Amino acid sequence: MSTTRDPSAPRNPGPSWGYAFLHRAGAILPERAFDALLGLGSAVAVAVMPAERRCSRDYLSVALGRPATLADTWRHFRAFARALALKLRLAEGRPHRCTPGPGCEPFLALMASRRPALLGTFHVGHSDLLGYLLGQFQRRVHMIRLKVANSRDTRRLSRQFGQWVAFIWVNETENLLYALKAAVESGDSVAMECDRAGYSAKLEPFDFLGRRRLFPFSIYHLAMIFRLPVVLCVGIPAGPDESLVHGSPVFEPDQDSREANLARARAHFQDFLGRVESLLRADPFLWFNFIPLNPAAPE
Repeated sequence: MSTTRDPSAPRNPGPSWGYAFLHRAGAILPERAFDALLGLGSAVAVAVMPAERRCSRDYLSVALGRPATLADTWRHFRAFARALALKLRLAEGRPHRCTPGPGCEPFLALMASRRPALLGTFHVGHSDLLGYLLGQFQRRVHMIRLKVANSRDTRRLSRQFGQWVAFIWVNETENLLYALKAAVESGDSVAMECDRAGYSAKLEPFDFLGRRRLFPFSIYHLAMIFRLPVVLCVGIPAGPDESLVHGSPVFEPDQDSREANLARARAHFQDFLGRVESLLRADPFLWFNFIPLNPAAPE
């Protein structure tokens, strides 16, 4: 799919020159000076982005189990800035290791099998990079993403990894189902994020951070339509230039009734969501959703 700029598309928050500035600063500054610059920029972002600051504070208060401080919010913004800077550096060819962690054996076996699959992930840590890093398996992946007008990191990464990565834009609804069908019929895999409810018509309640909260569930409905396996994975920082991947067992739609398949799908998603929560309890600053926390399900 094309990654040309669309002025009518929504925009990422922040100044229009932000990506170019980070790119140039990262190229000329020593590592320690660049990280200090990211910390300073994060402080400015906290000051001038009240909606994102409020969402960060509300989420952190839940994840930390206490009222979040301004310093907590700054750490949250800085963690995101570091992840963004890493994406920009990968787009310029910086080497990066993607190390399988505990439970990744089914994910690795599926990637090695050459079967097309549906790959679900979350806005956690380095997870946004996994679609690009799947190139090491020589697997072509269509990433379902929200098209925004100022996403220079996406454009740069698509040029760097274009042999293995294509995009399906979730906000181009008139083409969405056609693009999904075309990707599957070509034998490619499809990657989608499973934590933001805004563009999903299929929401289901799951236990997360102390409440029953609504999450997108469309990936499993697509699995049953196209008879494709589902695997969920996230990547978290594991040291300089390295991500540690956590993967789920493989969900396989079978010949059972629709209700039986959905019951197994819900258990599959809940199990991995519990693992995501454990990762966030250990490091709450890796949740990169600066939007309202998933809403509580109606009782």
